[in-house]
Amino acid sequence: REQPVVPVPRLAGVTREQFLRDVYPRRKPVVLKGMELGTCTTKWTVDYLSQAEGSKEVKIHVSAVPQMDFLSKNFVYRTLPFDVFVRRAAEVKHKEYFLSENEKYYLRSVGEDARKDIADIRKQFPILAEDVQIPEYFEKEQFFSSVFRISSAGLQLWTHYDVMDNFLIQVTGKKRVVLYSPRDAPYLYLSGTKSEVLDVDNPDLEKYPLFVKAKRYQCFLEAGDVLFIPALWFHNVISEEFGVALNVFWKHLPAESYDKSDTYGNKDPTAASRAIQILDRALKTLEELPEEYRDFYARRMVLRIQEKAYRNDYG
Repeated sequence: REQPVVPVPRLAGVTREQFLRDVYPRRKPVVLKGMELGTCTTKWTVDYLSQAEGSKEVKIHVSAVPQMDFLSKNFVYRTLPFDVFVRRAAEVKHKEYFLSENEKYYLRSVGEDARKDIADIRKQFPILAEDVQIPEYFEKEQFFSSVFRISSAGLQLWTHYDVMDNFLIQVTGKKRVVLYSPRDAPYLYLSGTKSEVLDVDNPDLEKYPLFVKAKRYQCFLEAGDVLFIPALWFHNVISEEFGVALNVFWKHLPAESYDKSDTYGNKDPTAASRAIQILDRALKTLEELPEEYRDFYARRMVLRIQEKAYRNDYG
């Protein structure tokens, strides 16, 4: 049994007005083509990247296997000068390496103090930032972060969701992105914001039998493509080639809805966190009852949640 695959729509020449009127309210992923992104799509070769930002040190993920898993942490963090890192990430086999000659590299830019500061390409990579024209299809005060990313060919990132809307701008190289609707969360075996199903192409269905019920949306990104990923949509990204990308996150909800300590854009909104804590306390209280009663009242609670909080207008 295979998951049904839905191709993500591709739209060319969408203006800001058209995006906000026709695309954004639907809250579904879409690939935007032909957007004005600046000179980065042609300038950002390996040579140019390594010269532009020189030997400043960057903290990177290094993985001996292509599928990186944030839950089991099957990677290590290492520091390299930026120019050395770019050249290594572009290689297939490495003469110099940390774990193995086939290891994969991944840079996800962070703020000066990763615990307090957001990623902003204008601050962390100011020279490269001059080559980029970020599509500002949102108000200036909604801007949250701009995350610069570089991946080795073949690297696959774990399936996860973010709590903010974002544009994934593919500057160079090719990516495949698999997405799942927030509605399919029950089939994704979640641990926090991440899915335990690492291999979305060949899932272990004995371990994850419900996974086939999740509807798979898929697209292939090439240089210059921009993927709109609405908040709460799960995504799994494979770099088919060495590539450079930029994510721009913005606040879809009022600013006060978000956790003030969130620098990555993936902490649940404060009201959601409070609700989950209250639910955990309610479940603990149910433990005071015998099993038969606990089962009965738990089912009543589920029905109440469905009745009060579920949407019934999903297309």
